[in-house]
Amino acid sequence: MNTSTAQPIKNWVLGLTGGIGCGKSAVSAMFEQLGITVVDADIIARQVVAPNSDGLAAISEHFGTTVLNPDGSLNRAKLREIIFADNAQKTWLNNLLHPLIREKTLNDLSTANSAYVVLVAPLLFENGLEQYCDRTLIIDVPVAVQLERTIARDNINEQQALSIIAAQMSREDKLHRADDVVDNNQPLALVAIVIQQLHTQYLTLAAKK
Repeated sequence: MNTSTAQPIKNWVLGLTGGIGCGKSAVSAMFEQLGITVVDADIIARQVVAPNSDGLAAISEHFGTTVLNPDGSLNRAKLREIIFADNAQKTWLNNLLHPLIREKTLNDLSTANSAYVVLVAPLLFENGLEQYCDRTLIIDVPVAVQLERTIARDNINEQQALSIIAAQMSREDKLHRADDVVDNNQPLALVAIVIQQLHTQYLTLAAKK
């Protein structure tokens, strides 16, 4: 936990993370069912480059209309192709998007109306987002289960899945840094019981903020 924030957030924030294929979406849905607002960093990353957004306008101005689909939306495959081939362009894109994503994330965390708010971010620790959280929770499964789920869900091969996992912070490091851990290698009904217990704890902690 790190409560030093760049700007104050009135709400009590739970940072929820975990490696690819760990089941963050299933667990965040459980919090939503309990009436808790969920702010998803991946969704925000898509919103800041949605059609008619300032982010997409800046991207098309910089890279040209070749990175746009016929309907005006972002051609992610084309943009990915460009930035993977040129580190300078990747840096430019990151410098554009990271502040936009962070600004919207902080705004959404501050304006949530539930008893507390959950920030879902695959790269919570990697991107320093834990500084905005009062507590952190990792959804954990063995790497073998991550591989199996990711290959099945994303229709990729084992080597591709291994590369994605290797690019993220190691499971051990995440477990060491998180305040709470949920074992998601069990039936969802059992996971839901654990989430309900944690929810009760978080309500108590949030009431003290």
